This record gives sequence, C-alpha cells and structure tokens, in this order.
Amino acid sequence: MSTRDEQLRKDAQEAVEKHKELVQKDPYRLNYHIMPPVGLLNDPNGFIQWKGIYHMFYQWMPFHTGHGAKFWGHYTSNDLVHWQEERTALTPSEWYEKNGCYSGSAIAHNDQLYLFYTGNVKDEKGERESYQVMATSKDGIHFEKQGVVVQLPEGYTAHFRDPKVWQQNGKWYMVVGTQNHQQQGRVAILQSDNLTDWKHLGDVTGAHTKQLDAFGYMWECPDLFHLDGKEVLVVSPQGLQKEGDKYENVYQSGYFVGDVDYSTGEMQHGAFHELDQGFEFYAPQTTEDEHGRRILVGWMGVPDQNEEAHPTVQYKWIHTLTLPRVLTLKEEKLYQNPVEELSSLRGKETIHQQVRIQTQEISLQDVEGDSMELYVQLHSVEADVVEIQFRNHARLIYRPSTGKLTLERKSFVDYQTESRSCTLQNLSTLRIFMDTSSLEIFVNNGEEVFTSRMYPYEENNSVIFGTNGTVLMDVHKWDMGKM
Repeated sequence: MSTRDEQLRKDAQEAVEKHKELVQKDPYRLNYHIMPPVGLLNDPNGFIQWKGIYHMFYQWMPFHTGHGAKFWGHYTSNDLVHWQEERTALTPSEWYEKNGCYSGSAIAHNDQLYLFYTGNVKDEKGERESYQVMATSKDGIHFEKQGVVVQLPEGYTAHFRDPKVWQQNGKWYMVVGTQNHQQQGRVAILQSDNLTDWKHLGDVTGAHTKQLDAFGYMWECPDLFHLDGKEVLVVSPQGLQKEGDKYENVYQSGYFVGDVDYSTGEMQHGAFHELDQGFEFYAPQTTEDEHGRRILVGWMGVPDQNEEAHPTVQYKWIHTLTLPRVLTLKEEKLYQNPVEELSSLRGKETIHQQVRIQTQEISLQDVEGDSMELYVQLHSVEADVVEIQFRNHARLIYRPSTGKLTLERKSFVDYQTESRSCTLQNLSTLRIFMDTSSLEIFVNNGEEVFTSRMYPYEENNSVIFGTNGTVLMDVHKWDMGKM
C-alpha cells in the first residue's frame, strides 16, 4: 500500500466525518437502499457473493457531489438487505488511475477476491488514456493492486472501460465497453488462461451488426452471462435517439438475448430491450449467488442529468442504488423481481380486500407513509383510466383501452410534470417499493419495472387510488424498516 493510497483513504474518511451530521439531517435519506455516506455515488461495481458474504462496491466521489477522480466505496451484507459500510476499497493513487478508479467487477479465485477495474488517466489537454487493472484481497476488505493487465487494443478509442470478468469452459473472459474509431458503441471481448495475460478476440457482435452500426456512440458497463439456456448481454448505450416511448432518458440500459461462440466472441442475438421504464436507472451489474440466482443491481441515476438540481446536494450527498432484483428469462424477455429477503424489512401489515372504486378518488385506512411496500392486484377494470397517486408528487396511470402504463412525476429541475410510459397486454399486479425519495414499481410480476427518484413534501404521506369507472382490487401494504 502506497503512502498516496493511505492519504487518500484518510482524506475520504475525514470528508465523511466532516459532513456526517448534515447528511443525516436530510429528510430524503433513504431507509433501505445503499447510499454514499457523503458525496456522490454512481455505478455499482464488483457485485459478488464470496464465502457467504455479499460484497457491493460502488463508484464514489467523497469530496463533493460532482464527478471526478472516483474511489471504490464498499458495503457488505449477509442477506442483501442489511448492509454494513466497509473500509474504502480502492483510491486513485497510482499513475495508471490518477484520474479515477472507474467501474469494474469481481471474481473469486484461489481463495482470494479479485477486482478488475478501469484506471482513468487524463493529460493536461484532457486527452484520455485507459487501463484495465487488477487488485486482489485475501480477506475481502484490504486490497493490493497488481497493476495493469490490459492495455488498449487496436481499433478502439480511449473510451475503453468497465471490465466484467467471468469463467467459462475453463477459461477466463472479459467484456469491456468501448467505442470504435467510427464513434460507434461496441463491447469488446478478451480471453485469458491466467487472469494476467489477455487475448483480444474482437467485438461481441452478431447477426444484427449492420443494424447496430448507428446504435449509439459509446456502450458502457457490459455484462455477459448465461441464463435459462441463453446468453444475455446487458449494456448501457449512449447516444440513442428517442423512438416513441423508448429511449427517453439521456442514456439507456438494456439487453440482447442470443448465443455466443466463445472461440470468437461473436454473438447471434435479437433486438435491444430496455431494462427499466423509469426516470433513473443506469449501469446495472449482475452476479450469480450461491443459490444460483442471477441478481441485478443498478444505479438509480443517469449521467448528465442536471445532478446539481437534486435537493440532496445541499446536504452533501447524491444518488442511491436500486434494490437487488432476481432475473429470469421468459421467451427472450428478462423479468425482474425484488429478492425475497426484502420481506424481512416488513413491519405492520394492512390488508384491504375486494376494494371497489367507482368514479372517485379514495384513500385507504393506514395505506400511507414515506417508506412502504405496496402490493395491488386488479380483479376487474371497467374504466378508461386507473391511477395511484404517491404523496401528491408522482402518479401511476393505466389506460386499458391502449394498454399504456405511465409514470408521471414533478421534475426536480423545474417542478413541471414529466412522464415515462410503456405498453402492456394487460395489467394484473403491481408491487411497489416506496422509500423516502424513491419509487421502484414491478409490473405484472416483473414484466416491466419503473425506477425513479422523487422529492415530495416531507409532510405529505398520502397514497390515493382513483378511476373514472369501476375497479375491483386487493391492496396489501407493509411498513418498511431500515436496512
């Protein structure tokens, strides 16, 4: 460990202590989501279960709420619900990472935990260099940097980052998000026998390569894994143009499903599908745990999204991670559902069965608060519109005639109403996790998900159901405790 590393870690801890009291005064601090102790959080990194313990690292800027030379913050958990803050895992202390320890992944090998990440370097003119770096740990807490293992291959710009490493058929593979010299987004794939010497195989491309030539100018945070008989490539493309209700955020996250030839890295795949329909979701990462579950966590944020307008900035922190979600694949569509362990946070339960709403807005006894899990099952809908209002700040609106489901909220930038939508065959169930300043809405057992931040007035805890016709439904509500 270098003197520079020790000093940066000390500086980060001093920033935490300096602003701890102010941070904790913020009414928008969440109860059961991972947040930074201070400063800015973005991409989840190094998500893994090792020796029974879940590790969640994350991009962290401890000194202010803007971006810069990122650290890796670190949490651990026995159950994916109750998380403990650990010692800062990585600091930008070496020449090959002096402008940031950027995103990456973790593997277990030879009774050690290995981290792979991007070292970001910029010169005085702002020109970028990127290196893929390895660090190792015998205890999962203290990491020794092993230096650069991959330098930039030919054919790509220096936007070459976010390595995800895994083992397949006795060999190690790495996918890296990148951009070619025609400024087109790509995912590069590399292979290794020993984790230190890597051979570049090419791009993860396939039958739709020509179709994808103009599909964004940069692809970030790739993740390639096997699920239910297929390979799934998750990626976050930048530069997609809005198409109807698709690609409405600044940048997107989504996936391709297909088959990979591991001798060449080539993937035959279908169309791109967005992972989330909400306002804030980006850079997801998955892991397979000891139960064989493929679990995803994303950043509840989006780059270049007027971050200075978030009201938490005045309290010296910004952003959070999503809840962990189990992935399943059905007819080449990913379904996402919150991990079952979250039920351990449930407190008081309120049940309303066979609730009939007729051309009115109603509230239900004890269905209110700022931190809850809500389950709604629709039995019959004879109406043009059905909606749920959350704390007079966000509304979920369903129109059966078109199948359109829309989430509206008041913008934290200008307080005007903004919306995101998707189209369903039908709406049967909603599972909603509301924290003090977030919404995660799982539709039809994970068929679609809306993930968003929201900043309602602290004193308004109302949940209101409404329709212009007749709706019959069951409503279950649980108060949610702190993680």
